[in-house]
Amino acid sequence: MADRETRPTTVWSRPERGARGPAPERSRTQITAAALALADGEGLAAVSMRALAQRLGTGPASLYRYVGSRDELLDLMADAVAGELDLSGATGGDWLDDLVGLALQSRDAHVRHPWLADLNDRRGEVLGPHAIDYLDHALGILAPAPGTAGQKLETIGLLGGLAVLFARREAAATSPAERSATTTSTGDPAARAAHLAEVAAEGRHPHLLAALTAAGAPPPADRDALFVRLLRRLLPAMLGQGEP
Repeated sequence: MADRETRPTTVWSRPERGARGPAPERSRTQITAAALALADGEGLAAVSMRALAQRLGTGPASLYRYVGSRDELLDLMADAVAGELDLSGATGGDWLDDLVGLALQSRDAHVRHPWLADLNDRRGEVLGPHAIDYLDHALGILAPAPGTAGQKLETIGLLGGLAVLFARREAAATSPAERSATTTSTGDPAARAAHLAEVAAEGRHPHLLAALTAAGAPPPADRDALFVRLLRRLLPAMLGQGEP
């Protein structure tokens, strides 16, 4: 029982490679980078120890000297993406501006690696060193903000969720299927808006008609502007503030 309780629980809890055996030929960083390239190019399902070994020009058994399982490899991949975020900026300025900037970085990382959201949905997010750095940096940004520690952690969680949501929509919008859909009347935003206005004008949906009348013409589609606008409304509310 004692051995089980003290056994490392993550890939980062033990040395990168055992001391025995031949001299190391590569590092976890190199293996992780190859796995990222494989997932970005062919999808997460293509990432296996065998496929990765083939890409690296080695045998699968040699990879297990560095990574204990495919699950550990996935943990390394997720944390490597967290390491792509630039956390070098000083905190202590305008916390909302800084947090929005961090959210934009997070969204862009998920756009670059569309498999990441599905990976975390399935396995739960295992916090590696880069992810812990991100969490600590976000909490540092929020240090001058109002709210309890619990509210601040919830706010960071909301930020991540919105980043994933908008990244998925961005990825869909740039896919060949979505581009094909925009050539049809149902895929064109203006056509969708016109259809909604026509339905509302029939009189069977008075609340929708009132909202559309009050809102006027919809602004041009700008996902960046919408993302920032939602963040600037929701994040202060999560911390007990009204809209700034």
